[in-house]
Parts: sequence; structure tokens; C-alpha cells
Amino acid sequence: MFGYVLINKEELKFKEYDVYKSYYCGLCQTLNNRSGRFSQLTLNYDMTFLQLLLTGLYEPETKIESFRCKLHPLKKYIKRTNKITDYIADMNLFLAYLNCIDDWEDEKKLSRKIYTFFIKNKVKKIKKKYPEKTEKLEKILRKSSDYEKKKEYDIDIISSYSGELMSELFLYKEDEWKECLSRMGFFLGKYIYIIDAYEDIEKDLKKGNYNPFKEIYKNEDFDNFVERILTMMISECAREFENLPIIEDVDILRNILYSGVWAKFKAIRNKRRQVEEEKNDWSLSGLGSI
Repeated sequence: MFGYVLINKEELKFKEYDVYKSYYCGLCQTLNNRSGRFSQLTLNYDMTFLQLLLTGLYEPETKIESFRCKLHPLKKYIKRTNKITDYIADMNLFLAYLNCIDDWEDEKKLSRKIYTFFIKNKVKKIKKKYPEKTEKLEKILRKSSDYEKKKEYDIDIISSYSGELMSELFLYKEDEWKECLSRMGFFLGKYIYIIDAYEDIEKDLKKGNYNPFKEIYKNEDFDNFVERILTMMISECAREFENLPIIEDVDILRNILYSGVWAKFKAIRNKRRQVEEEKNDWSLSGLGSI
């Protein structure tokens, strides 16, 4: 479900992209150092965004180091890490674990079941370190799963659980920014759930899986309907973001919120339209040959 909160690389300066990539690499290396190489498979752009956001807000001391990546050993890379990186890495792995369990229970994906065995000991340590937060996250995911099993098609209701999940992740501290971060995470979480369902609708229908858009997918204004909902979610998220006193890397964060998330939506929409056009062209050519 994760991986939708992206940069729009074309609109970033080279220096800004290098900074963004260094945080991504820092999170990747931290996952490896704390939880092993298998944990690096869980890395996603959404958590990189959260790393940038919390670092910009709390301004912790950040290490900037060069390193050699085992996947790309021929050149050196730069990574940025701080104490927030450790928190993000732990939450990233814990969420991946919960998602694997959910996928196994819903679709019996054996690969997900196997993966939980590789990381379960690391997950135990995370639960011991963050007992209240991990318990909340587990309860939220269980409620979401229950509603999906009941075939809840109200997108506002079902997406709210993803909102609650992200809201909890955004709460790094209990401080004056708690409410602002909570609301920002809530609306971003709803956006992630909605665009994920939007992208997967054809695949889910083909496999017989649950998707909240099942009943309205064939409506003529489906794409516009989804775009309007996403616009509301990102608008509320951006409103809260602008209330935060962030200076460091603020242009990268704005690139993501005001451009990157829409680049992803447009790519999904355009791909769907292209497939439909190809189907129509094929149908017309078939008729012409009769």
C-alpha cells in the first residue's frame, strides 16, 4: 500500500535531489544495520518523506557520510542519518510485518508468510521498544481488515483507518506540534489508501479481491471523482504542513506535496486511459476485418 508519496524529479534542483537521495540511502543503510539485509526490501518513499519532514521540524544533529552500496559498489554515495532515522526504520519494518500478515490472511500469499519468519525477531524488539505505539498500529490494522472483510464501500470510512495509521506514525513526540502532525498524517494516509485502491482496481476485480471502488469503477466520471477526493486530502495535508516551522529542505517537501503526489496520480490515470484506447482500437480493427 505504500510508495505513493514521491518527488517530482524533473522539478527538483540537482542539489535538492542529492539531499533527498542521501536521506533515502541513510534510511536504507539504517534498516540494514539495525535489522539485516532482508529489512531493506521494505524501504519505501513514503517513509523517506516522513524522515525529511520530522528532520526539518525537529532539526536533530545529522551525520553526513560517504559509503559504498553493496548493490552499486563502483562508486561512493552520501547518506544522511540522525536519531529520527532509527525511529523511521523501526516503524518501516513493523508496518511491513503487519502488511505481510494481512496479505497472508487475506490472499494466502506464501511469500509474505515466509518473509515474516525472517523479521519476526526484529519485530519483537521493536514492539518492546515502542509498546504503546505498536499496539495502536496493530489495532488500527485489525479494524481496517475487519471492514474490508465486511465489504465496506464507503471510501471515506475505509480510508480513515489508513489515515489513523499514518497519523500515529507522524507522532514522533508529544509536543506542541502533535495535533498538526496528527492531522497531516491522517489526510496523507487517506490519500495513500485511495490512490492505492485506484491503481489496483482492475487487478483486484480480475482476482476477485476486495476494492472499495468496485461499485463505481465503471462510472463515466470515475477518474474525476477520485481526483476530487485526492485533491481534498492533499489540500488538508498541505494546509497542516504550512503551519509547521520548517525551513530545512522545505522546497523538497513542497515538491513532494504539491507536485510529486500528482505526478504519480497522472501516471496511473494516463496508463489506464492508454490501455482503454488500445482496447478500443483493437475492437475497431476487429470489426473492420469482418
